[in-house]
Amino acid sequence: MSMDGWSIGDIRVTRILEMCDPLRTPSEWFPDCTDEALEPHFHWLIPRSISPWTGRIVLPIQSFLVRTRHHTILVDGCIGNGKTVADFAHWHRRSDGTFLERLANAGVTPEQIDYVLCTHLHVDHCGWNTRLVDGRWVPTFPNARYIMARRELEAAEAAAGDATRTYEENVLPIVEAGRAVLVDMDHELDGEVWLEPTPGHTLGHVAIALKSQGVGAVFSGDLMHWPMQCIYPDWNFRWDTDPEQARRTRWAFLEACSENGRIVMTSHFPLPSIGTIARRHSSFWFDDYQPR
Repeated sequence: MSMDGWSIGDIRVTRILEMCDPLRTPSEWFPDCTDEALEPHFHWLIPRSISPWTGRIVLPIQSFLVRTRHHTILVDGCIGNGKTVADFAHWHRRSDGTFLERLANAGVTPEQIDYVLCTHLHVDHCGWNTRLVDGRWVPTFPNARYIMARRELEAAEAAAGDATRTYEENVLPIVEAGRAVLVDMDHELDGEVWLEPTPGHTLGHVAIALKSQGVGAVFSGDLMHWPMQCIYPDWNFRWDTDPEQARRTRWAFLEACSENGRIVMTSHFPLPSIGTIARRHSSFWFDDYQPR
């Protein structure tokens, strides 16, 4: 396994990293977080997960390229270029070639993507769904079918404020181009790739599961954002849509992964962002994955 690519049985997974920056302090994103809870963990949180200079959490923004025997799949779509983003100035109306260059370095062109699977429709997970061509938002991956949970699309349509711009720029053009495929939250793409309902962060949030040659893995999306949520599963992210549901989902997910041993590929954990879940005392621990 390299830092950017690994195998799940016969499936090849490659990270496409758009950026990795310190963004917010732990307490800004996790209201239940305290200095007393963090202090015993500083030795491993700094510098990979907390910047020693700013005290902010270092957050990767990344997609995952999945190549099975049958399909070339992109899981989530980072932030993209030219998008309206209020939260962070360096996310707003970017003009950056990093994402497409790294996709090309992985040996794939946008035209070769068969499916785009969206865990949810927040701006940092669906930005590259579209790109601006001659003043119009068009699908970045013109031959792909964009698989979206129907419940998630309904919630995105109903959103207000800045999220409306995310829908108009990243989602509606896909629907209007006829490239969106709306599915139930437990939809199965084939025997190796399927969706699993993990609501809470958003109403239609899904995890994306893989299995090949007896090896199981799962993309967790934003059901958890930080390894400390394995130790403290009750810590919600400030912007979880349904905090109580998010807690229940996280506890159930961690419990299941600690028992079934699936490899967990996270969106925002510190690089390399891939690991396994182990029981530790009354909660859990995220172990960086070591290939056998």
